Amino acid sequence: MKTSLLPTVAHRLALLAYVIFALFPLFWLLKVSVTPNSLLYSEGVRMWPSQTTWEHYAFVLQHSAFPTFFKNSLIVSGSTAVIVTICASLSGYALSRFHFRAKYWIVALMLLTQMFPLVMLVAPIFKILTPLGLTNSLTGLIVVYTAFNVPFATFLMQSFFDAIPKDLEEAAIIDGATKFMAFREIILPLTLPGIAATLGFVFTAAWSELLFALMLINGNNAATFPVGLLTFVSKFSVDFGQMMAAGILALIPAALFFLLIQRYLVQGLTAGAVKG
Repeated sequence: MKTSLLPTVAHRLALLAYVIFALFPLFWLLKVSVTPNSLLYSEGVRMWPSQTTWEHYAFVLQHSAFPTFFKNSLIVSGSTAVIVTICASLSGYALSRFHFRAKYWIVALMLLTQMFPLVMLVAPIFKILTPLGLTNSLTGLIVVYTAFNVPFATFLMQSFFDAIPKDLEEAAIIDGATKFMAFREIILPLTLPGIAATLGFVFTAAWSELLFALMLINGNNAATFPVGLLTFVSKFSVDFGQMMAAGILALIPAALFFLLIQRYLVQGLTAGAVKG
């Protein structure tokens, strides 16, 4: 019995160590956000400050432009996630179900877009968007984020469509449904876990993106929160308490979003576990 308990104990200890390792940065983020400025450097390394304060959160919410950054990020990330998911659902279904000329080259070109370093594309994209009036605007960011996320999201959705038997559509068509009706009424409900995964991936990618938000946006009115965090860094100092408080607040939407789609993600995991 002792021998059989050892693997179980070792496995749980390994999981506990991994959880601590993964959550420690978040804990430290919270710890610094509630530490008064007078104690940030004077107390040295401590697991928890001797005094706590909410002054950093009050400053971020009341005396900074963070609410504007927060709103802009919600608009950009939410819009990008919805648009990309719709486009990826349609294109992923087409790649999964239809055979057409140049299909191989379309897939190859989509893969090719993922191979270029993003920093190489900043200047060309800026030159394209400037005459269109899309620089320094949330619309321009949504367009750019959509363009870069659609290829991967398409392949992600295609893998979910490939796992659904074609017999279901054929049976619906025999019963009088059109191809689009079969897609809408039969296939899409079965791919809700895939749609949730795609929404989560795209939302997270757009929410944390910095490079294009920094290069294409000039000024606080259209800045997103990753760019807004840089406002807490001055020439000679860094307001760590305020920056960490802003970081904690920025985690809330992503956490709530994944909490809402968790049911569908769990459905997808359990369905894959018992498939076959």
